[in-house]
Amino acid sequence: MNRQEYERTFRELLRSYTERAGNESCIECHDCERCTDCTFCSRSDHLVRCHYCVATQQSIDCIHCHQSRDLISCTHCNHCERCAQSAYLERCVDCADCSYCFGCVGLSGKEFHILNEPYDRSSYFKLTAQLAKQLG
Repeated sequence: MNRQEYERTFRELLRSYTERAGNESCIECHDCERCTDCTFCSRSDHLVRCHYCVATQQSIDCIHCHQSRDLISCTHCNHCERCAQSAYLERCVDCADCSYCFGCVGLSGKEFHILNEPYDRSSYFKLTAQLAKQLG
């Protein structure tokens, strides 16, 4: 195989992959495209081994995530992007190994933070309940 053959075959593989809309080995997923080994997801795209996710894109091994994208091994994350191994995040970007963070960016190994500032547990839940109502 020479360079031209490699590049032509690679472009063909990319083209056929992007045109594929069906799901593989998914159970009870609705209005999803290009998902693999998922269960009970809806309105999502490019998920792998995700469960109960809604309106989520390009994520792997996630559970109960909503309106998020590019997540890896997250659970109960909402409106998040590019987070990994995290739980109960709201509106976070680029966080890893975090839990109970709201509006945080670029944190690692943190919990009970709002806009990258630490809070005690009770203050966190009180303030995030107010913010969630106001943000809708």
